Amino acid sequence: MNVTLVPAYGRDYRSQKEVKAAWDAGQDFQISCFGHPHDGRYINKPQAAGQSYNVRYKRLTQICVVKG
Repeated sequence: MNVTLVPAYGRDYRSQKEVKAAWDAGQDFQISCFGHPHDGRYINKPQAAGQSYNVRYKRLTQICVVKG
């Protein structure tokens, strides 16, 4: 199952570089995946346990992949 994340607390990013920098810095993202048991919960890189996630950015119109 592909899990999609969105920036938490109203944040948004304009580029993949910004998304990856925030992910590497341990910023929180919110799980936004209908039907996922943890939909709506927050996650950051230290909690990712080596998995890959799709992250929506640029007003949720673009997607990049980050790895935990």
